[in-house]
Amino acid sequence: MTELADRLARPLGATPRVGRFERLPKWLNLVPMVVHWCWLGIGYRSLTLPSALNPGLTAGGLLGEGKSEYFRAMGPLATAATAPYISCKKFPECDAQGLATRLRDAGLAYPVVAKPEIGWCGFGVRRIDDEAGLADYLDRFPAGEDFILQRYLDEPGEAGLFYVREPGQSHGELVAILLRAYPSVVGNGVDDIGTLVRRDVRARRGMHDSQHAASFDPGYVPVSGEVVRVATVASTRVGGGYEDGTRLRTAALDAKLDEIARDMGDFHVGRFDVRYATPAALAAGDFTIMEVNGAGSEAVHAWDPRYGIADVYRIVFAKQRMLFRLGAMARKRGNAPVSGRRLASLFLRQRRLLRTYPPSN
Repeated sequence: MTELADRLARPLGATPRVGRFERLPKWLNLVPMVVHWCWLGIGYRSLTLPSALNPGLTAGGLLGEGKSEYFRAMGPLATAATAPYISCKKFPECDAQGLATRLRDAGLAYPVVAKPEIGWCGFGVRRIDDEAGLADYLDRFPAGEDFILQRYLDEPGEAGLFYVREPGQSHGELVAILLRAYPSVVGNGVDDIGTLVRRDVRARRGMHDSQHAASFDPGYVPVSGEVVRVATVASTRVGGGYEDGTRLRTAALDAKLDEIARDMGDFHVGRFDVRYATPAALAAGDFTIMEVNGAGSEAVHAWDPRYGIADVYRIVFAKQRMLFRLGAMARKRGNAPVSGRRLASLFLRQRRLLRTYPPSN
């Protein structure tokens, strides 16, 4: 773990709006990652070896798992640190009024966030403000599939906390912090939001994504200096920005995250997506968990625009090497990785589902 932590702790310089790596076509920046993964798979005699980690999750959380799998693994301490939610399934007899009753019974009030059980990059994630919005989401959601409704967290900060605990060890550690910036524009007192978004190199991405619906009034004219958030999700696909925030790592934050992760049973590698009020609060270990991701958590803190292309690949490759090394340790302890056929099936199902979800907002 030292190699990965060392690479992520380097001081950063000035941040351009869009980094060199982000400007590459998606398929092109994936090629070296896939080649390196296959090289490791050949050396370790298994292309799916990291799925041996987190044995209580589907494929170790490499892909295709449901969000509530992590919540069900939580003990009382981890549950208390997580935003409350209810699990739902789209049945023919399922209606918004019945779900609204369930929300009230669970002590949840609008707004809530709707999320598909099996998701990726914010696809299908919507803020729901009332029963009409819930009815619209339910009407668009694919039949027979699962989603969750979770309390909306209005803390201004969002972070991804990457956690690692070696198989057989009693304690783990926080190895990296991703800070997310939501797509937003700053008013000048003259132009409306629609104009400001079209001019913004990041925010306008959401306007060109067919699986995202704008959640702002394009005709509203914000006053000079007013910051207006234009999306619920912070994915780069709709204009979000990522920053390596590992500098905020403290002993208090490390200890809090380790305590939570150890309250989730045989959980060894993953990313906790959290909301927080201020950087100081996060550093003190004061945060609320939105969701958890497993072995498939991408090292997206490497997408920080201040990193060059070579830096990005060094960070990503270091994480891949760590996954295979820990996967080999888990395999020696009797945790078998899933088959390639099973992983391919999970991947294809996930990709198919992403195309069927309601647009994010």
